Amino acid sequence: MPAASAQLRTGRPPADGMKRIISRDNAHYRELKRLHASARERRRSGRLLLDGMHLITAYQQRCGRPAEIVLSDSGAGRAEVVDYLASCPSGMLITQLPDALWAELALVDTPSGIMAVAGWPQPAAVVDLAADTVALDGVQDPGNIGSILRSAAAAGFRQILLSADCAQAWSPKTLRAGMGAHFQLDIHEGGDLPAFLAAYRGQSVATAVNATADLYTAGPGAGAVTWVFGSEGQGLRAAVLAATHLQVRIPMPGACESLNVAAAAAVCLFETVRRRQRAADGGR
Repeated sequence: MPAASAQLRTGRPPADGMKRIISRDNAHYRELKRLHASARERRRSGRLLLDGMHLITAYQQRCGRPAEIVLSDSGAGRAEVVDYLASCPSGMLITQLPDALWAELALVDTPSGIMAVAGWPQPAAVVDLAADTVALDGVQDPGNIGSILRSAAAAGFRQILLSADCAQAWSPKTLRAGMGAHFQLDIHEGGDLPAFLAAYRGQSVATAVNATADLYTAGPGAGAVTWVFGSEGQGLRAAVLAATHLQVRIPMPGACESLNVAAAAAVCLFETVRRRQRAADGGR
């Protein structure tokens, strides 16, 4: 274990930028709690909480080092955490918490033992009207949004638009579900989807629970595409649906009425990948 981490665990004064918090009333701990719980605070401060080494590593690969590392007492001695701390520059802010305080920030029953406070990555300044895009209208479950972002990144879709009534893309739960995909994407929140779709220079496609719609395998064709997915309960708003070029359906011969939106997105995005690969192979 690095010497500074050992000092924290034994109660001796911390070295460099390391400090220990033991009280819920500590001002910095209250800041961490607000980042954990409040979308408004994350937007106001431009900061995120990244839970676990996987997210921290993914962020660091794309965006640089985070501003602060937060450890639990039990997490500070784990091998991967010790190795990461050894790689941190001297003077980096590192905060250590008793496990009881850490548990109030953790998202899972088996916590990772390490979090980071990091700056909010900024998307491209202007939405690209000719780029492959995933547009989400009123999707309110953070886990679904994170899963869709992960599928989008894997399928090579970089631009993401979320309507104002979607769950926040940068909440701890959404980040955890995205498994690092966020940092490969241009994510635009609060978008005007009907306006974007009206100006879009590619083909926009929406999934619909409509027995007369074409199968999802029928489109889209060549060129840029925007796939549009609606909320879990209500689907797409009428104005958004009316602005799309094509509506398609996913066949469901089983007894279910509809697919989870994240599952539907994965089916459609990878159908686009399949069609493009087939075209590149000469139709084979």
